[in-house]
This record gives sequence, structure tokens and C-alpha cells, in this order.
Amino acid sequence: MEHQKEEKVTWKGWVSLLFLIISFSGLCAGQDNFMRAFDLNSLVGQFGHSDGAKVALQGVGGVGAREGLVVALTLIPTIMLAQGLIEVCENMGALRAAEKLFHPLLHPLMGIPGVTGLAFVSSFTSSDVGAFMTKDMYEAGMITDDERTIFAAYQYAGSGVVSNTIAAGAPLVAISVVPVGAVIGMIFIVKVMGANIIRFYLKYYHRKHKAEEEAA
Repeated sequence: MEHQKEEKVTWKGWVSLLFLIISFSGLCAGQDNFMRAFDLNSLVGQFGHSDGAKVALQGVGGVGAREGLVVALTLIPTIMLAQGLIEVCENMGALRAAEKLFHPLLHPLMGIPGVTGLAFVSSFTSSDVGAFMTKDMYEAGMITDDERTIFAAYQYAGSGVVSNTIAAGAPLVAISVVPVGAVIGMIFIVKVMGANIIRFYLKYYHRKHKAEEEAA
């Protein structure tokens, strides 16, 4: 499969790519100024919260099927907004810019093309956005089945590494003997290792079946 590296990237493509990286990476999430308006989660809003106290939409106390259903429903606005932003920025050349920017990093690191760069960045804070972007790229023919499998292996293990480490792991962060940045860095390294295990297995699998077909 040939990726569209030869297409010229205009300044609109670079600007739209920069916007998506800032929006999906969470770089502006903690800002108390106008920059927070560029953060995806801030644009989605905090529906279900009131007066600084968390008034959960599903009620308080206990978990079960009802809570699981409502949590799933709350993901819809984030995915819809993210998909809309991606469609607009893609038409401006953001994915072609991502291909040029991330290919030198992601291809040797995990054997995946640079066009997955936006999903790679978004997966640090949102497993949902990264997942649907990967699905869309595969269906559009931007990545192969093997590349999708390798990338899925990277995303699935320790998904949303930054947000989940800080939020879900909050009780442990306070008593950790190492900085939270070191914890996130180690998780990232292990995620890349897992992706490469799948990468090398797929190479072995295809080589083995090719040899069997030639022998037959």
C-alpha cells in the first residue's frame, strides 16, 4: 500500500494539525485562560457536574448495568465532536501533514505509518478517540490490517495512559516513590514493547505461511 507522502502539504494543513494535536493531547486542559477553549474535553463540557461537586448523571452509590449504559452514552458527545473536528481538519490537509511529521518516528518505532500520528497523540488522553480514528483510517485504506493490529495492540494496553494514570491511579500517585512522569514513561515503553511483539509475530506468521504455500 502506498501512503500519500508525495502530496504537498500547505500551511493550512500544518495549522489544522497543530490545532488537533493541542486539542487532543490535553496540553491546555489545566489552563485558566482562553487557551482552555482549544481543549477537546473543555469543548465537550462538564454536563452532570454542579457547583464544583460531582453530581453524577447516573446517581450516587453502587455500580451496575445502568451506570455502564449511562457512562457509554456520555462518550457520544466527545466522539461526535472529535469526528467533526477531524473531518474539517482532514479536508484542510491535517492527515497529510501528520504523515510527514510522524512517519520518521512511528515507522521505526512500531512499523506504522505517520498518518496514525493524530490517533497516537489522542490515545494518550482518550482511548475512545484513538479507537474510532484507527477504525476510520483502516476503512479508508490508509493503513493495512497488520498496521491496524499493531496499533491496536499499542492502544489497548494501558489505554489513555496520561488521563487514566492520573485519574484512576490517583490513590497510588500520592504514595508513589517516583514522579508520575516516570510512571507514565514506563507505561509508554511497555506499550511500545507490546506493539513490537505483535509486529514481529505478524512478520513470523506471514513468513511461515508464505514458506508453506511455496512448499505446497
